Amino acid sequence: MTRSVHEVMTSNPVTVEKLTSLAEAARVMRDADIGDVLVVDEGRLVGIVTDRDLVIRGMAENRDPAETTVHAVCTTDPLTVRPGDDVHHAVALMRRGALRRLPVQTEDGELVGVVTLGDLAVESDPGSALAAIAAAEPGS
Repeated sequence: MTRSVHEVMTSNPVTVEKLTSLAEAARVMRDADIGDVLVVDEGRLVGIVTDRDLVIRGMAENRDPAETTVHAVCTTDPLTVRPGDDVHHAVALMRRGALRRLPVQTEDGELVGVVTLGDLAVESDPGSALAAIAAAEPGS
C-alpha cells in the first residue's frame, strides 16, 4: 500500500522570518538539531535555508553572519508537497530537483511539515544504511 506524505513527514516545521540573521538561523538549527529552516514572510513560505547554504552562500562568500539575512542566501520559491500526496510523488520531485527535503503545505498554504530524504529512506527501505542514519538519535 502506498503511503502519503503526512505519514512519513516531520511535523511542526521550524521557521524563521526572512530578515533573520544567518547567525540566528544557525543557532535555531543547532538548538533544534536540524539542518534546515523554512523561511517565511508574515507566515507565508518564501524559501528554505540549509546548514550548507549558511556555509557555501554565507561564510564562503565572506558575508557577515550577524548582518546578512537568511533571505539573501536561501533557496527561494522551494518546491513543496501536500500532506495527502503520495510518497512516490515526493521522491520524483526530489530526484528531478536533486533535493534532500521538501516543505509540506496544505492547499491554503499552511506549513505543516518537512519531508526529507531520510524520512523517505526509512519508509522505503527500513534496513538501509541511510534509514539507520536517519533514525539514529542525535549525537549517537
